[in-house]
Amino acid sequence: MACFLVPMVLAIITTIIQKAAKTLAKKIKLGLLNTLLWGGVILLALEHIWHGEVVLWPPFLTAMANPADIPVMLHEMATIGTTMAVISVVTWIGINVISYVMPKIVAIKEVYYKKPPKIQ
Repeated sequence: MACFLVPMVLAIITTIIQKAAKTLAKKIKLGLLNTLLWGGVILLALEHIWHGEVVLWPPFLTAMANPADIPVMLHEMATIGTTMAVISVVTWIGINVISYVMPKIVAIKEVYYKKPPKIQ
């Protein structure tokens, strides 16, 4: 129902950080995290609109129309929304680690596996 709101809050925070600390944001590739988060948010929001869980008029979230559905919505946000945000951040960390380690691995391979010069 509203699982996309958790990554949306994180995406808003990281976007603000990216705009405020541009040098740091470039260094840690914060734009990539923003892309992952906003892409997931947009995709899930469209999916929820498609299934009628989100409408374009107040109260927007259909779970808010019936007070009995609010605990279910909050549980979904706490479990699924948090999991989605964590997976996005873990993926971003993995990409950063790989992009940091790969040039070092290539440099080591070049040193150890250097082919001897051909004698003519």
